[in-house]
Amino acid sequence: MVNRGPCKPVQLIGTPIGNLGDISFRAVECLRSADVIACEDTRHSSRLLSHLEISGKELVALHDHNEQQRASGLVERAAAGEQIVFLSDAGTPTISDPGYRLVNCCIEAEVPVEVIPGPSAVITALAGSGLPTDAFYFGGFLPVKSGKRLRELEAALARTETSLYFESPYRIAKTLHAISGLDVDREVCVARELTKKFETYHRGSAAELADKFGARKAKGEITLVIRGRGREKKSDRNRLQQKE
Repeated sequence: MVNRGPCKPVQLIGTPIGNLGDISFRAVECLRSADVIACEDTRHSSRLLSHLEISGKELVALHDHNEQQRASGLVERAAAGEQIVFLSDAGTPTISDPGYRLVNCCIEAEVPVEVIPGPSAVITALAGSGLPTDAFYFGGFLPVKSGKRLRELEAALARTETSLYFESPYRIAKTLHAISGLDVDREVCVARELTKKFETYHRGSAAELADKFGARKAKGEITLVIRGRGREKKSDRNRLQQKE
């Protein structure tokens, strides 16, 4: 039965990308207070809720294939006074994950949206890469088709700012080889299994990492970071200033 209280905001909750200890106190409190928890994958979210000792909640699947149909019903329930939260499988909802249509449905219905900040593979990889962080571009998942992927990499190499992408472990070696073919010395970083037990950062030139990953089979979730053109290292700037 739908409550008839005042409208409540739909909450988007950032969830761990690997280490479950990264869930925030605020996120846990919101989950405990929720009437309905919409999830990208109810089985995945059930494991997180079990870890947090949260039970008895109504779980509703909301993913790319049904978000358009189910968003309006959830927004109506929020407008009627129920507390609706949404979790994607990992990280912040809407960032290369479902939730965009839900947010827009809220905006159209004049239902408030609250974002409960949490982990992000993009920001984590950027911070740990050692590459410039003052400006960056996030391109989501690199295209699967080689032609489109090559054009996207050409665009990344032409940008001034640092570029970040999600990439499959099955394609990372080919992607690094493609970057090396375009700019052999361009600095890149492969951030792998972030926040998990086997987290690694591989830093170096495109050629160096192409050789490294060409000789081994990559595993796990990968975020690729590419230095933008014309962004000098701090050490390079210092040398130029000394010459002046």
